[in-house]
Amino acid sequence: MSYARAHLDEAVSIAQQLNSEDIEKIADLLSDVRQSGGRLFFLGVGGSAGNCGHAVNDFRKIVGIESYAPTDNVSELTARTNDEGWDSVFVEWLKVSRLKPVDALFILSVGGGNLEKNVSPNLVSALKYAKEVGARVVGIVSRDGGYTAQCADACIVIPVVNPETITPHAEAFQAVIWHLLVSHPKLKAKQTKWESVR
Repeated sequence: MSYARAHLDEAVSIAQQLNSEDIEKIADLLSDVRQSGGRLFFLGVGGSAGNCGHAVNDFRKIVGIESYAPTDNVSELTARTNDEGWDSVFVEWLKVSRLKPVDALFILSVGGGNLEKNVSPNLVSALKYAKEVGARVVGIVSRDGGYTAQCADACIVIPVVNPETITPHAEAFQAVIWHLLVSHPKLKAKQTKWESVR
């Protein structure tokens, strides 16, 4: 079997194992955030940070939720990293943004954050702050879900079908799931361009 066929077969297996009830739970929570006038803050690092910027666009434009990603502001991100340290970049950004109980964090991460292994401690700090102020948390993660899965109000854990391809599948399925969400009848508020062209 070719590598391409094996990778695609892994993707099919992941899609079949995803918990659709958990996705519906996220859709309900995000619908409530919008109805409450809350904001959505996307947090992720690496490839997940790139996904956060794309997701911000979709949730603002298609769903109509005020959304932000601190990683989209490279000047502030690098200034905070340089002056205060990487571990606190997200939590300090959220404090200036005056995170409130009506708001939500949306975590996109392969591992979900793990202080013991010193992986994405910035996500863990942000998550602890969100719980402290009463904001809700949703996530799309993989592996064991890390700290995100432990504290989230709703979370999708992308199953691991091959330990050699955890990251590419996790980051690819972040996009699959958030696109599902912005297309969901409970959330979609605006027609997308190519679906409206006849």
